[in-house]
Amino acid sequence: MAEKKNGLTYADAGVDIDAGNALVERIKPAAARTDRPGVMAGLGGFGGLFDLKAAGFRDPVLVAATDGVGTKLRIAIDTGRYDGIGQDLVAMCVNDLICQGAEPLFFLDYFATGKLDVDAAAGVVEGIARGCELAGCALIGGETAEMPGMYAPGDFDLAGFAVGAMERGAGLPLEARAGDVLLGLAASGFHSNGYSLVRKLVERAGLGWADPAPWDDDLSVAESLLTPTEIYVSPAQKAVARGGVRALAHITGGGLTENLPRVLPEGLGAEVDLGAWQAGPLFRWAQATGGLSDAEMLRTFNCGIGLVLVIDPGRAEAVGAALRDAGTGASVIGHVAEGEGVRVTGALG
Repeated sequence: MAEKKNGLTYADAGVDIDAGNALVERIKPAAARTDRPGVMAGLGGFGGLFDLKAAGFRDPVLVAATDGVGTKLRIAIDTGRYDGIGQDLVAMCVNDLICQGAEPLFFLDYFATGKLDVDAAAGVVEGIARGCELAGCALIGGETAEMPGMYAPGDFDLAGFAVGAMERGAGLPLEARAGDVLLGLAASGFHSNGYSLVRKLVERAGLGWADPAPWDDDLSVAESLLTPTEIYVSPAQKAVARGGVRALAHITGGGLTENLPRVLPEGLGAEVDLGAWQAGPLFRWAQATGGLSDAEMLRTFNCGIGLVLVIDPGRAEAVGAALRDAGTGASVIGHVAEGEGVRVTGALG
C-alpha cells in the first residue's frame, strides 16, 4: 500500500493563525484605554458595537472618513520605527471628521502583510490607540490580513476608518463671507503628505535615515520625518465652542492651494499672507534642496499650517486667544475675499 502524504496546514501556506491570535491578545489593553461613552463591546466580536444614545446624541447624523499614511510608511518600515505611524493613521481620518463638524466616536484599522510580525503590528496598534485617546474616540475593531505572496518580506500596509456624529443641523461648513478671518493652526511637520517627494529630496541630499537632520540638531532624519501628524480634535472643538467658526479646512494632499477652496462657497476665495507665519527649517530645507517654487510647496505640503479655521471677524480674537491659552499655535494668515482660488502675497519663511 502506498504511504499517505502528510496533510498540508494553513501555516504551511504561510498564514500563522496563532500569531494573529497572539496579536489580538496583546493589543486588547491598548484598545481598552480608548474606551468612551457609547462603546458596547471590546475586541473579538464579528463587529464593533456603539450606542449613539449613550454617547449623548439625540438626533445624530453619522459622518465617516477613511485614509492611510502614504509613503511615510516606507520610512517607518525601513527604519523599524512603528510607534508614530499609528497616530498618523488616526489623525488623517479624525482631522477630516472635525471639518464636517463631527465628534469622532470610534475607529477601526486594517493591517495587511505577507507574514505577520507581532511586535511590529503591536507597535503600530499602540500608536493607533494613543491617537484615539488624543482624539477622544474608541478603537473598537480592525482586521489583520496575512497574505503570503502579496507583500515583500517585512512590508505591510495600513488603512484607517473613523466614524463620528453630529446633531442634525450642526454640521460644517457654514456659509463663509468676504472678510472672514483665516486662522492657521501649526503643523508638527509634513504630517502624512508629500512623502514621495520627501524621500527623493533625502536621496538628492545624500542623507541616510540615521544621519543627523540638517534642519534639526536634536533628531536623526528618520526621527524628524516620522514625527506624528497633529490631531486637531480638541483645539477645533474649543474653537467651535467659542462661536463664530464658519468652516475648518484640513491641509493635506494639495496643500493650502487646493484644500481651502473646498470649504468656501462659489464666488469666494482666500487671500493668504505667506509672511504671517514661519514655515520653519524643515520646509526651508525641502524648498532649498529641491529648488521648489512657493507655488509647488503650497500645493504639495502643508507648509507649517495643518488646519485652517474660517472665522467671523468679530469672534477671531476670542477664538485665537482661547487656542493660544490651550497651548495651540495659531496665526492669522489671511482672509476670505471675492473671487475664487487662493491668492498669496509675500514669501514662505
